[in-house]
Amino acid sequence: MHSAPSVTYPVGRSRTFAALLASLWCAGGVATAYGVFQADGWRLGLELLVFLACGIWAARAWAAMPTGALCWDGQDWQWLSAGRSVDGRLAVHFDAQTHLLLSFHPPRGAKCWCWAERASAPERWTDLRRAVYSRAKTVASTQEAALP
Repeated sequence: MHSAPSVTYPVGRSRTFAALLASLWCAGGVATAYGVFQADGWRLGLELLVFLACGIWAARAWAAMPTGALCWDGQDWQWLSAGRSVDGRLAVHFDAQTHLLLSFHPPRGAKCWCWAERASAPERWTDLRRAVYSRAKTVASTQEAALP
């Protein structure tokens, strides 16, 4: 069995994620508009405040998405950003075939959430998918393969 090829794939602010957040916020706007006719006094103010707070949170979440590149060398994952490299573990949380929601877990610190989109580098997309779902080679498995 062959391991996944080495790949470096760019990740950053996703337009798809922005559209998803905007759609959810608009749905909240429809619910808020309906609530305007049902609520009065402080409830109306609370609805509008929550609606605006959700919009601000969504915009900040999208703007705070990290940009960089994920690098698989056949053994380990690395996060490359601003000229520095951090080793870590990668996990897939959602797979839509052309979009992946991933989390990168460095040895120390908080995990980093990112979206990978096929449109970012279509020629390397299949390599990324192979790497994401492959298992890293271990010393024991390499030694076992060498036995007759």
